[in-house]
Amino acid sequence: MYQQSFFDDRDRNNPLASRLRPETLDEFAGQRHLLGEGKVLRQLIDKDQVSSMIFWGPPGVGKTTLARIIAGKTKSNFIDFSAVTSGIKEIKEVMNRAEGNRIMGEKTILFVDEIHRFNKAQQDAFLPFVEKGSIILIGATTENPSFEINSALLSRCKVFVLQALSAEELAWLLRRAVDSPKGFGGQNVEISDDMLSVIANFANGDARTALNTLEMVVLNGESDGKRIRVTMETLEQCTSRKSLLYDKKGEEHYNLISALHKSMRNSDVQAAIYWLARMLEAGEDPLYVARRVVRFASEDVGMADSRALEIAVAAYQACHFIGMPECSVHLTHAVTYLALAPKSNALYMAYESAKADAQKMIAEPVPLQIRNAPTKLMKELNYGAGYQYAHDTEDKLTNMKCLPESLGDRKYYVPGVQGTEAKVKERMEQIEKWHRRND
Repeated sequence: MYQQSFFDDRDRNNPLASRLRPETLDEFAGQRHLLGEGKVLRQLIDKDQVSSMIFWGPPGVGKTTLARIIAGKTKSNFIDFSAVTSGIKEIKEVMNRAEGNRIMGEKTILFVDEIHRFNKAQQDAFLPFVEKGSIILIGATTENPSFEINSALLSRCKVFVLQALSAEELAWLLRRAVDSPKGFGGQNVEISDDMLSVIANFANGDARTALNTLEMVVLNGESDGKRIRVTMETLEQCTSRKSLLYDKKGEEHYNLISALHKSMRNSDVQAAIYWLARMLEAGEDPLYVARRVVRFASEDVGMADSRALEIAVAAYQACHFIGMPECSVHLTHAVTYLALAPKSNALYMAYESAKADAQKMIAEPVPLQIRNAPTKLMKELNYGAGYQYAHDTEDKLTNMKCLPESLGDRKYYVPGVQGTEAKVKERMEQIEKWHRRND
């Protein structure tokens, strides 16, 4: 039987991220809010009181590694299970094995990577085994478990939110990789702390990306047989373009469009342009962004600057005509205009208020005076009787009631004072005064 030594060639051929996988909590980078001294998850692990849980966080933050460390710390059997390649048959086989371990007095931690990929039936298959303690389930997901995990299973698991690693934490991890015998220790690698900081920032919180990038720059470094020297030129070549973290159907998609919308609402033009660029450079459909911009023009600017809608629609048409990358400047034009425009949500509030009445009072009859009367019968039924044609009056106003009687004098649209909406407010006050004089 071959027994592998710690530093043999086989190990050297493994990827750096695999060689450097931490084996203890002290070696684990990041997640101090969960694993720091006295923190809740650290205490559960140290006291061997671990129960089923879900790790929710972005890629490369150590979800699988942490599960392995927990299994080792709590002296549990560890089963690594992938939701991508496994079905109900495999689940039952693993559960039977875990039940056998339980009967023998052994604990089993079942780690399910990408648990959100399991359908309802597959997730339900875990329930009886979780309930009777055959397994301690640790699921890992990059998606919001509130939406992706069955409520019955979720209620039996504690959710821990893992955060993207900070640049400082990644820089510490990279320096450890350079110095550690598991990494590049003993190979005399020359790379400055500034370069490690560049890699750390490039990785955007993802430890796997950081280590893979470090491995690439070291392998492409200048070697004279005695040392490996990493130059800035090599670093720039290896990080020339980043693959942005973005899933058009996942939570990050909605996080980014929310960031764009709220930055424009807050009149933060710099942030709005940045979030726009994040979406477009990650491959987002420009027409999707343009549609949201058109919505914003009326929802958050509205009558304060009615030109906002014209510009937003024009940007949508430009995106439709010429596509990316050319239309990026048209979207920047629209986003900048909307961010700087005066703001009013009066139109949005008006519709929401009217919608509430419309949903509660769905059968209110249209007043006879504003009904159309194209037939003789309708006229005999007084359709259109009492209708007053505003154009026939001097002020182009009449006392005719257009709301259903049950709604009285409801006010849905209440203009603000920003931008041109101040003039709208003034005009509405003039109309109200006319009605008070002529009632």
